[in-house]
Amino acid sequence: MASLLCRFSAFLMLASCGLSAPFVHAATAPPPDAKTTIEALSRAHAAVVGIQVQVAKDARSAETLGQQRSGSGVVIDADGLILTIGYLILEAKNIQITTSDNKTLPARAVAYDQATGFGLIKTLLPLRVRPVPLGNIGDLKVGDALMAATGIQPNDTEAEVKMTQIVSKRGFTGYWEYHIEAAVFTSPPIQDHSGSGLFNDRGQLIGIGSLFVMNAMGGNQQLPGNMFVPVDLLKPILGEMQRTGSTAKSHRPWLGLSSVEQNGRVQVIRVSKDGPAQMAGLEPGDVVLAVDGVKVATVEAFYKQLWSHLRPDSEISLTVLQGAEIKTITLKAVDRMSVMSKPEGI
Repeated sequence: MASLLCRFSAFLMLASCGLSAPFVHAATAPPPDAKTTIEALSRAHAAVVGIQVQVAKDARSAETLGQQRSGSGVVIDADGLILTIGYLILEAKNIQITTSDNKTLPARAVAYDQATGFGLIKTLLPLRVRPVPLGNIGDLKVGDALMAATGIQPNDTEAEVKMTQIVSKRGFTGYWEYHIEAAVFTSPPIQDHSGSGLFNDRGQLIGIGSLFVMNAMGGNQQLPGNMFVPVDLLKPILGEMQRTGSTAKSHRPWLGLSSVEQNGRVQVIRVSKDGPAQMAGLEPGDVVLAVDGVKVATVEAFYKQLWSHLRPDSEISLTVLQGAEIKTITLKAVDRMSVMSKPEGI
């Protein structure tokens, strides 16, 4: 506990010195004093739990995400609902959580939202952990100091807590058919980022850790950091996730390919086994020039044109450069949620 207090004190020093810009607060809310801030950060840290997941050997996601997964989550309501990053619980067979006081409890999956990447779990036994309130990224600006925290893992003595700073706020496009309009990028990075919590000086949850990145500032500038999915994206869909185990936006066309931007073109780098792209003959190295006759020069534009189809099983026409030959390939997309086994509980 003493070491944590030292880190929280370091947070206050970082926030007040020239290393970062001052925190932004509403005009009617004065900045909290040091004691209030330390208490808020302590409560926030206590709400972060470790998550251990096991999936079946034949799960589709086991090849890329592993059969054994570990990360973190944050308790967000009084009934013990835990927010985490969805890929941790994708096709989960068994889930356990470890609290900050090293108690391990079994848990079940509640929901997975492919569109944002969020996952929800809940313990099977009462979880006596005080939840944290949700903040928003609109209150923050580049340079603000934040606290990133991971949950403790079994046999560990202490979780990781790091003071970090916002270096950019922008949209994010992932090579795995993923895009969100807003993300928070911080540096220096936290090591075990998956599902980690990002908190402001009031102990409010700002985002959930998703990735380690080398270009946290964006563009061609190399700066290692983390990408956090902001809880602003959770608020409109939380009720739907709890009711249905997913969201309507999760059910959209999926081709089963990974792609990157190369010199203003969309290049395929991987195709999923038995996915629509592989079945249609797409291969790594192919270049996607157009979707349904609409030219695409960025991965974001590619995904958005793909997702403009309302039905997840729509027929998609791709104009593709294979070697020196331009081809038009028609394939039937699928709902990715339908080809993944549901975690037990959803």
